[in-house]
Amino acid sequence: MAAAEAEYESILCVKPDVSVYRIPPRASNRGYRASDWKLDQPDWTGRLRVTSKGKIAYIKLEDKISGELFAQAPIDQFPGLAVETVTDSSRYFVLRIQDGNGRSAFIGIGFSDRGDAFDFNVSLQDHFKWVKQETEISKESQETDTRPKLDLGFKEGQTIKLNIGNMPTKKGGAPKPRAAGLGGLNLLPPPPGGKITAPPIPPPSSTAISNQVTPPPVLKSRNMGNADILLDLDSPASIPKAPALAAIPATTDLWGDFSTASSAVPNQAPQQSNWVQF
Repeated sequence: MAAAEAEYESILCVKPDVSVYRIPPRASNRGYRASDWKLDQPDWTGRLRVTSKGKIAYIKLEDKISGELFAQAPIDQFPGLAVETVTDSSRYFVLRIQDGNGRSAFIGIGFSDRGDAFDFNVSLQDHFKWVKQETEISKESQETDTRPKLDLGFKEGQTIKLNIGNMPTKKGGAPKPRAAGLGGLNLLPPPPGGKITAPPIPPPSSTAISNQVTPPPVLKSRNMGNADILLDLDSPASIPKAPALAAIPATTDLWGDFSTASSAVPNQAPQQSNWVQF
């Protein structure tokens, strides 16, 4: 009772122009037809208000000026018997009105504007969509209350141990850094004592030895000059060098060869020179 008193009434839709018709009883189960009514002679005209209180919606027909209530229809579900649409138009509906004594009757209502009829229909749909969501939420909350609750708290004296990698420990100290390889990849080090050895060279065959020609050794004179030594270095080793025409005796005087060569030239008169002869 207290919960019903705490609920407040909210207005869902207001339409200032609505017509009310007396309708004949339903002839068959096909539904009501607005063409059977006297649409040009409505029995009452006034204002329509759609309100809600809790999960129940109310359609109230009121006077335009004074606001006096003409009739009201409580709606507990939509679509349902309390509000029905006609089969031949979207602007006309059939309402089941009730008084305070529990008596009920069916009347027809109609809107001159099709948009007003659309708003009236949508306001009822939105309300009962909200009612359905509230019912599902209340069921879920009741189910969660009946389920046994899990106690995830620590008991008295209970401890927990966490193993976190790369953290310094009391025994081992700080962790050793990992060696990063190419491209940021961790590569394993080579095995200890491992050495890379070259493959053994196979011994030469007898055919290769017989085909190889060894040039004869070149005997060099001890008295060979410096120019001949330089020529020997530039010449290939495979070409034998011709023997010298004349051997120059070894002397201790380095400049004696030049004086001997000049005296050996015949018919050459000595020339006066200002240079001092060594």
